[in-house]
Amino acid sequence: MADKYHDTVAQSNVTIDDEKVKSEVARILADHMEENRNVDVMKFLFNCIDLTTLNATDSPQSVAAFTERVNAFEAEHPELPNVAAICVYPNFAQVVRTVLDVTEVNIACVSGGFPSSQTFPEVKVAETALAVEGGADEIDIVLNIGNFLDGDWEEVCDEIAELKHSCRHAHLKVILETGALKTAENIRAASILAMYSGADFIKTSTGKGYDGASLEAAYVMCQCIKEYFEKTGNMIGFKPAGGVSTTDDAIAYYTIVKHVLGDKWLDNEYFRLGASRLANNLLSDILGQPIKFF
Repeated sequence: MADKYHDTVAQSNVTIDDEKVKSEVARILADHMEENRNVDVMKFLFNCIDLTTLNATDSPQSVAAFTERVNAFEAEHPELPNVAAICVYPNFAQVVRTVLDVTEVNIACVSGGFPSSQTFPEVKVAETALAVEGGADEIDIVLNIGNFLDGDWEEVCDEIAELKHSCRHAHLKVILETGALKTAENIRAASILAMYSGADFIKTSTGKGYDGASLEAAYVMCQCIKEYFEKTGNMIGFKPAGGVSTTDDAIAYYTIVKHVLGDKWLDNEYFRLGASRLANNLLSDILGQPIKFF
């Protein structure tokens, strides 16, 4: 199917050979992982966490208590940077906005029929606008994977562009659901389409229903971000999420980003980690004792 969407993706030089991706990831980690296993890197990674609660049991009371822990962290650990953002369902944006006292922590909301992206486009637009109205600084949506796999890339891109418009001042993170896309070829195409449609970040996974982040997906996505930057001058952020729970997991993603994209991306404006369990594990390793703060 020849159209500008397929043509743009076809012009990419990012590798789509799955075996080559696998061996490159193994080589990067073997050569560079150890040098990044230190407390300074761990502190930086903690400062990149989107601390997440996305449960059926979430309520105004539980989300308020979750937010209060982030407030308390600043008082109890003034020597450490706080998390980057609190990530919640869109109906809780206002709760977090009301309770959150820490100015440098952003409010992120999933939106657009998360986690399946299966609802009316009008509902996705309204949900996104309401989340931003409620106080969201960042919106995480899921790319329409059904339309993507059908090859209807124009529909995929139009929807992302419309949701970007609905975000107004808020940053838009587009989740590719790499566990459903499976191949480097699909992940490359989805990354490129999301960036050209207005994504400020591309994110691996929802952590719901499919395999979460993988280092191979991260490698392909970072290569796409690098190529896009070289073509347009625009820096797009990267966020692995879904199953990123141990300190070693986080350091491995840091190593891929540092090696492929370089130090410019080692800033929480361009690198995030979606996690609910990672924060306590990183804190324990930073402080040298078991910590259950969050």
